[in-house]
Amino acid sequence: MDQKLENILNLALETPEEEREQTESLNVGYSAESRSWELIVKYHGSLDGLREQNIVVEELIAGYAILTVPETLVDTVSETPEIEYVEKPKRFYYQQTDPDGASCFPPVTRRTPFLNGRGVLLAVLDSGITWDLEVFRKADGSTRIRYLWDQTIPWDQTIPGKQAASREQETLRNPTLPQNQIAPEETGDTGYGRTPDGFPIGTEYTEEEINRTLNSSVLERYGLIPSRDLTGHGTAVAGIAAGRSADGLYTGAAPEAELIIVKLGLPREEGFPRTTEIMRGVTYALRKARQLNMPLVINLSFGNSYGSHDGSSLLERFLDNASEIGRTVICVGSGNEGAARGHFAGNITRDGRVELAVGNYERNLNIQLWKNYSDVFRIRLQAPGGEEAELSTNIQGGKYTLELEQTRILVYLGEPLPYAVAQEIYLDMIPAEGSYINAGIWTIRLEPVVTVTGQYYLYLPAGSGIGESTGFYRATPQVTLTIPSTAAKVITVGAYDQVYDTYADFSGRGYADSTRTIGVAAAGLTKPDLVAPGVNIQAPDVYGSFTPVTGTSFAAPIVSGAAALLMEWGIVQGNDPFLYGEKVKACLRKGARPLRGEIEYPNDRVGYGKLCVADSFPEN
Repeated sequence: MDQKLENILNLALETPEEEREQTESLNVGYSAESRSWELIVKYHGSLDGLREQNIVVEELIAGYAILTVPETLVDTVSETPEIEYVEKPKRFYYQQTDPDGASCFPPVTRRTPFLNGRGVLLAVLDSGITWDLEVFRKADGSTRIRYLWDQTIPWDQTIPGKQAASREQETLRNPTLPQNQIAPEETGDTGYGRTPDGFPIGTEYTEEEINRTLNSSVLERYGLIPSRDLTGHGTAVAGIAAGRSADGLYTGAAPEAELIIVKLGLPREEGFPRTTEIMRGVTYALRKARQLNMPLVINLSFGNSYGSHDGSSLLERFLDNASEIGRTVICVGSGNEGAARGHFAGNITRDGRVELAVGNYERNLNIQLWKNYSDVFRIRLQAPGGEEAELSTNIQGGKYTLELEQTRILVYLGEPLPYAVAQEIYLDMIPAEGSYINAGIWTIRLEPVVTVTGQYYLYLPAGSGIGESTGFYRATPQVTLTIPSTAAKVITVGAYDQVYDTYADFSGRGYADSTRTIGVAAAGLTKPDLVAPGVNIQAPDVYGSFTPVTGTSFAAPIVSGAAALLMEWGIVQGNDPFLYGEKVKACLRKGARPLRGEIEYPNDRVGYGKLCVADSFPEN
């Protein structure tokens, strides 16, 4: 075991490629074409020595970097003294399952002096945006998007003005076109866009370039700027945060904020965004805010469940550092895992048996077990047909494989690491025969050998990564926040149902109790910070209509817009030049109002309560 590498990376490197390809998580970050790994590192000093060995280095902020490393040189990275810690990327899932009045916007947006987000940058890192919709335009018809960086559109830097076709152009219709009109296969030499400075991927389009296309036909403008939102998720998030229809009937939270849009992803790769794309997007937004000398709100509406949920991963620490750069606020949805049956917390003195239902047609399933390093357990795993095996706990820091019935199980026994105090035992199930792992009830039995706290915590992948029938019996709803909403210095936003004024049961929950030894409670964090409307929220779709959406994905941009209003009042209008970062969080907590049925605040369901913008200004 290399203790400079996180546990899941150690397991990935020790697992044959053909087995990694069968898993949901182990192969994320690996390119079979180039035989290389994309890695996230925390470092100090200079990385020029790695550059000299043909390792691609992207320096981000605060001592973080992304490396593209030939698989034969991973050990070289680990042995480099300037490298402090290394992680692999993880895959993230969007948190998708009239808010204004419910959150007290009218007193500050519809009465003199009006607040509307003017002078504040609002960055949406998501699935992209339908950039030509009127809800993202000013009154004169020009765009409010200052920059659009589509990470999925490659740029051929050897031919100025030449764009390579993205996978969307090759395979998908433009959703704003009639069904019988197919988007062009090649954009050709358009003269639009360039790879943004300091980044190796994607194409950046400017406000001026977008404006030049808006008087063209839809077919022409998407030939010039081929970026499009394939899922509608990013369009909805941006609209809730900062949209406004020409007739004024639809208004987002901060309708005159200027937008930075980052479409996350890689060209010709299916699936969801990864850690590395998110970190690039955050760095990009920070650099644009510095360049434009404007306060910045960053909205992140996605997450996953891999990690100890205590803020110790490199992504969480990176976001904490990012929130301290410039005049910045970062808002993150708490996830939709509250009712997803993906978490079980127990104490070995009373809960030594855990039952896990695995639905039909699961090709892969991973299970994380987090425990106190001082505790020693015997662990037995029983398959649905009754066959069982005891996991060897003597192979500290090592990987081994066992088979139960038709399922092969990759087991990794981790140790505490420089940035994480908890011990992880990681299990990854793949088919040993056929195409699927065994469906039915899997049983995990834990027996104490040495008991200090006796506590343990199990996590499955986020709901979007597994079938609806898969989950723990007697699941624990607490500490179901998705990562990175567990980062200490972000504003973590849960969801409530504004019609019934009650907590939305899908919304990710925070600490369970003060005795928890792992997770946000152990880290001393109150999460979520507050909740916002997240059930049947009206949002723009890719066709220019409006549709109801549900999830913490859509609660987070309401709070992002609220933060933009506070920063406009404080920084832009000169009432409080220090109204950013943790001060905005404190003000939003202070202004939060109680919900029906919630007695004590803060609590694990709604934090300090529901958003009320009007009560959140420092003068109140």
